[in-house]
Amino acid sequence: MATALRSIRTARGWSQDRLIYEMERYAQQRLTNVASTASLKTYVSEWENGKRAISERYASILRPLLGVTDAELRGAAEQLIPQQADGYDDLLSRIDSARSIGESMVQTFLDQTELLRTMDRQMGAAGLVDQMAGHLASMEDALTFAVLPGTRRPIATALAGAATLAAWQALDAGAVERAWRQYELAKRAAQDADAPLYLAHAMGEQAYVLRDAGRPEMAVELIRDALRTHAERQSPRLKAWLSAAEAELCAAAGMGDDARRALERAAAHLPEGDEARDADMASIFLNNGHLARWRGNVLAMLGDGAAMEELYAALRSADGSFVRARSGLHSDLAQAHLSRGELDDARTHIQQARLLANRTGSVRYRRRVEMLTGRL
Repeated sequence: MATALRSIRTARGWSQDRLIYEMERYAQQRLTNVASTASLKTYVSEWENGKRAISERYASILRPLLGVTDAELRGAAEQLIPQQADGYDDLLSRIDSARSIGESMVQTFLDQTELLRTMDRQMGAAGLVDQMAGHLASMEDALTFAVLPGTRRPIATALAGAATLAAWQALDAGAVERAWRQYELAKRAAQDADAPLYLAHAMGEQAYVLRDAGRPEMAVELIRDALRTHAERQSPRLKAWLSAAEAELCAAAGMGDDARRALERAAAHLPEGDEARDADMASIFLNNGHLARWRGNVLAMLGDGAAMEELYAALRSADGSFVRARSGLHSDLAQAHLSRGELDDARTHIQQARLLANRTGSVRYRRRVEMLTGRL
């Protein structure tokens, strides 16, 4: 507890005064009372130095503000208290209850995931931590007592998609270990559901954890393994997504020729038309506009002059609802301008990227912005 809050706060780039201001604003918006500013300054200092425990009253404010779970906030391992079944009657009751879950309940799970996905891309993941944790817990509980394959598979498929989304949100919030564990949950659920598309997608996103951790070569191995995972059952749009991800990860590993070949494969797999959503799995968004941005990002990483045209074309056609993705696009443009020594243009895009990263609370993109700023 003595270091968790401080490290989480500084990862967001917030001072103690900024944290207090955000807490007061959050409470005011929700008609919740908090202590005076002077008292909050004392509380924050004592929380960060381990002299005072964070009460649930303030934890319920800090979790959505900082995008962390309760265990991460308090700096302690999650205490999992198993639910003791009251004999066979209680166990059978829960099994029968899980068995009765029909298509409508599974659809409710999927609808909730879709709502969280939409909120995430427009507003960021920080304020969704509690909702996502509860959503995953509900599906895990349902799956635990679902015995027969016909009941398990739909629930497991829904869990695989939701856990992959939760993992990406955790990665964006800088909660790396949580992201890794949730990707592992998504992979187990996908295997349980016999859903190779969801398994490959979870593996593909998990490769980015390795890239961000400074293991780009290992990330390339994992994304290529994802491409080989039941390749005959993967949809064309998923293959295009995985190939584009391979291109980016190869570029990060300094494998320029491999990156360009992967981009060619992505373009070859991508279905024609403006539709971005994969009919076979709701987690994939990719059309020619998205791929242009991805290609521009890869070319910028490789120092290729063609990146600029691709990126500006992607910016003009970008969906305004993908706020966090626009932060990445402005970061890509800043990187491309920096490689050409065009510092004023780079500053303009860095400023836009920073504003959007702050708007969504993205620790991951904020780190990238700070790295680019250091090159000015």
